Formats: sequence, structure tokens, C-alpha cells
Amino acid sequence: MKKLLLIIDYQKDFVDGTLGFPGAEMLDGPIAQKIAAYRASGDDIAFTLDTHGEDYLLTQEGRKLPVAHCLRKTPGWTLYGQVGRARQPKDTVIEKPAFPSQELGLWLQGRGYEQVELVGLVSYICVISNAVIAKAALPEAEILVDARCTAGPDPQLHENALDVMENALQITVTNR
Repeated sequence: MKKLLLIIDYQKDFVDGTLGFPGAEMLDGPIAQKIAAYRASGDDIAFTLDTHGEDYLLTQEGRKLPVAHCLRKTPGWTLYGQVGRARQPKDTVIEKPAFPSQELGLWLQGRGYEQVELVGLVSYICVISNAVIAKAALPEAEILVDARCTAGPDPQLHENALDVMENALQITVTNR
């Protein structure tokens, strides 16, 4: 079975930077272990990076969320901790200027993945958005989200997102 581990936006600004929140750092070890397990099985690994320019505050997102974050080539834009150190040059990295990534969907099409597992941040924003993109790009693949490897600053919205993915979007939520 051809499998992909997709790490969504596990970047410093979402862990201990401008939009960081307590508990986000606790995902570092479990995500890094998952990366190691996928590598050991010969499966693929890809990362998304929330990526903004200096004009972020002038964008629609910036006007609705006026906190500069993940500015390209700044420390907050980089992958966090063990996860960042686990990235290898052969891994695909997709920079995305918005919550979901059309580029990700186009990249996924035709790659023959039978399973795509998503982990990372934030469960109820970028993880759910890109899980839907993956589902649209690969309608016959099993799309999974590991609940112990995703989180968000609002625990209720986090649980709501897991509920929606599991009960409405036909996404398999594991380790809940």
C-alpha cells in the first residue's frame, strides 16, 4: 500500500511563537516518532509550511487575523524541534499562503497514494482544510488524522473539528 505522512504547519510560530499555545510542543515527540516509523517502512513524507510575506497584515487573512506569523525565511516560519530536524532534502515541502493548499491537491493527484495521514497544527484550521483537499484529490484513498498528533488553542473547537472529520467528512480519526 502506497502511504504518505503529511505534516501540516508544525512551525515555530504555531508552537512557541506569535500564535503558539500551551501543549503544542507536546506533539513534537509523537510526530517525530511517526516520521521515523514512516521512513522505516519506506513510505513518503511531505510537509506544508504556512508562508506569508511582509505584506501579511494587508491581506484578507491578515485583516481578519492581525498577528504577523510564519513570515517567509524568519525563525517562526521554520519547522519546530525534532520534527524540523527529521525533515530530509528528499521530502516534499509545500509552501501555502492560505489555510488550505490547492498546490497540495494538485501534487497529490496521480501519485497513487492509498492512504494519507495528516498530523500537525491547527486541527480546526489548516489540518481540517488540507484533509478536505486530500479527500478531494484522492477520493478513493483513506484519509486519516491522528488525534494525538494534532491540537489547537481552543479545546472545544479541536474536538468539534475531530467530530466533523470523523462523522461528516469520512476521514478516519485515530487515537482519540
